[in-house]
Amino acid sequence: MTSYHNNGIIMVRKDEVYNMQIIPIKDLKNTGEMSELCNGSGEPVFITKNGYGDMVIMSLKTYEEQCYAGYVRRKLSEAERSIAAGNKGRNYKDVINELRAKNEQRINSK
Repeated sequence: MTSYHNNGIIMVRKDEVYNMQIIPIKDLKNTGEMSELCNGSGEPVFITKNGYGDMVIMSLKTYEEQCYAGYVRRKLSEAERSIAAGNKGRNYKDVINELRAKNEQRINSK
């Protein structure tokens, strides 16, 4: 298998530092190796064309994890805005009781 490296580039996201895999677009011809690289790294793989960034590929698992992380971030941001606007939210006991009732209905409807 071809050995890929990050060319010394370290990507920094808010509160995260990780090494990003960077490969030239010509290496996409070997689909088996690309699949192994994407699935093995757990990170997106940066593809260059003529020395410039062109696209990013990733495993389905990584994509799903990133989608879920984005969903969680949006929900947390929404909750923070709600609290900042003065919304006190709901009593946790009421929420738990409501969830238990919904679960009970779901079980009984089968």
